Amino acid sequence: MEHPNTYIEHTLLKIDLTDREVDQLISEAKRYQFIGVCIPPFWVKKVSRELENSTIQLVTVIGFPLGYQQTASKLHEIEMAIADGADELDLVMNVSAFKSGMNWSKIEMAKAAQLAHQQQKILKIIVETALLTKEEIAQVSKIVSDAGADYIKTSTGFASRGASIDDIEIMKANVAPHVGIKASGGIKSREQLEALVNAGADRIGTSAGVQIMKAYE
Repeated sequence: MEHPNTYIEHTLLKIDLTDREVDQLISEAKRYQFIGVCIPPFWVKKVSRELENSTIQLVTVIGFPLGYQQTASKLHEIEMAIADGADELDLVMNVSAFKSGMNWSKIEMAKAAQLAHQQQKILKIIVETALLTKEEIAQVSKIVSDAGADYIKTSTGFASRGASIDDIEIMKANVAPHVGIKASGGIKSREQLEALVNAGADRIGTSAGVQIMKAYE
């Protein structure tokens, strides 16, 4: 396994987030040289200025946390986030449409992927594995691959549970080789990070990045 900071997206997605916490997140990301920071869209412009000339990827969320906005709204969110300086977009899948047997989830993903890739940006799809059966996780892994997304992501962190080893193993067995896997939600320890990476995760979204790095030190 590579150094843990090459997997960690230092994440801060909470309702009462303050500017002081954002500043601390930026400082910690620079200190530990995390692969990225994941923040709400409202803070993208500020963080983009602070990370200018940095290799740290600026990640934000789209259609967060429920995913059932109209596709046009999500696409507008992507356009705004890119204009503000985002490098990567984590879009919440329309689980409602998927559970209803509609093809709309795939259509939406494809439209979002096309828009992101036109600007040389990365698109991840949050599928909220806590709401899916094992069979559905396998099915949606193939949909994400076919739609042209760059990553599949397990969780928003707002559902009943976050990432699990089973989730990652199912995804790994069903996504296309070019699709990465991001584990997120409830990842607090070095042991969890290592287990998820060993199962096939390429990225780890966690608010405990500093805690995990201190465990390595």
